[in-house]
Amino acid sequence: MGSPPPPGKRKASNAPISPPPLKRKVQSGTTKTAVANFFTPTSQKPKDRTVWSERGPNDDTPATLLVGRYEPEGVEDRTPRRKIAAFDLDSTLITTSSGKKHASGATDWKWWDLVVPGKLRELYEQGYRVVILSNQAGLTLHLDANYKGPRAGALKRVGEFKQKCSSILSNLDLPTTIYAATARDNYRKPRKGMWKEVCDDYDIPEDEVDLDASFFVGDAGGRIASLAPKGSDGVGALKKDFSCSDRNFAHNVGIDYKTPEEFFLGEAPRDFTRDFDLVNFPFEETAAGRSENMFEKTNEKDIVLFCGPPGAGKSTFYWNYLKPLGYERINQDTLKSRDKCVKFAQSHLEEGDSIVIDNTNADPDTRAVWIELAREAKCPIRCVWFKTPLRVCEHNDAVRSLNANLNPESRQALPGQAFNGFASRFKEPRVTEGFQDIIDVPFTFRGTREDYDIWGRYWV
Repeated sequence: MGSPPPPGKRKASNAPISPPPLKRKVQSGTTKTAVANFFTPTSQKPKDRTVWSERGPNDDTPATLLVGRYEPEGVEDRTPRRKIAAFDLDSTLITTSSGKKHASGATDWKWWDLVVPGKLRELYEQGYRVVILSNQAGLTLHLDANYKGPRAGALKRVGEFKQKCSSILSNLDLPTTIYAATARDNYRKPRKGMWKEVCDDYDIPEDEVDLDASFFVGDAGGRIASLAPKGSDGVGALKKDFSCSDRNFAHNVGIDYKTPEEFFLGEAPRDFTRDFDLVNFPFEETAAGRSENMFEKTNEKDIVLFCGPPGAGKSTFYWNYLKPLGYERINQDTLKSRDKCVKFAQSHLEEGDSIVIDNTNADPDTRAVWIELAREAKCPIRCVWFKTPLRVCEHNDAVRSLNANLNPESRQALPGQAFNGFASRFKEPRVTEGFQDIIDVPFTFRGTREDYDIWGRYWV
């Protein structure tokens, strides 16, 4: 008898194994097309005719505008074209083929309607310069040290966007350019930055564009919710637009505006509204030339406390009306903390100066700090309440941050939370808090015609 097999090892057997093992075929992840493409000489591969570039608002800032220019093979587009047909991209020229709100990848797109490519080719044949202007805040071209998202994901999104646009432009096959604004700067609609780039790229002086014939088509028209029109295929209610930025962009440029439904499908215009409407704030010659004092000094020494949202015009009011009366300004944006503001205020009061507290002072608890200081200094405290609507304040902030000549203190744009935070804390000031009086200041644009030409556009 042989010795038993060592522990842990099976004894060899000639008996057949039942059932016999199956041989598994390894599936390759490489497609036939990829293999063929690998062995195809570079000279024979289809050429991507979209040339990409990046641009910045100035030489000192990173690029925020992505530009893709497409030229069909064998086409020399030298005809001067002063009529511009400009289009938004998403939900105007294309939509997702998956039905999702946002594209899931580079290939997740289809024409918004089958008539779109033919209509654009028809415009080109009619002598129009056809361009695409799109806000793409989801893209980041340059990742700085403060970027907090996944870096690989950010780079992937840019690559997929380029791939998608190259496919769209190749399918359209017209000499055209797509402009994608990726930041909240002068390129972003409704601001005119992308329009200026179009004029520069195609050598058309802005004042030589045929504005009467030019137009912009986009889905952000400020349309309000409504029922689907009778006789249409629509069922139920039509949703309101997420913004009015496309309509406002066309207003800024001075060209006609249409929604995709109006332009491509011939539907009647729908009612629309704007959160902030320039119609309500026309330029007034009397306001621009107004010389009467908006504020009268009634005490030898006092504290004047401003109350109002950021962007309400408080600092401008100080420089124009209180600085000439000898008031010293206390501002937390400059001094960085309330404690420093209180110390500077005490010092000025001890020297016999009248002071202005140029902060938002939204709630009674904040205002109580200065009311107590006035009590300690044995001087009156007055309140100037700036009744500027929040939408106007956001507009003012954007104008200020994007136009150096209207921004003497070089202030940066404020985040939306600055306005929302004020609104959540705000309580109307009352004389019973301890004020000698409260002066209401409603908003009116006071400035030159030149300043109004800048202010009187849509910026948000």
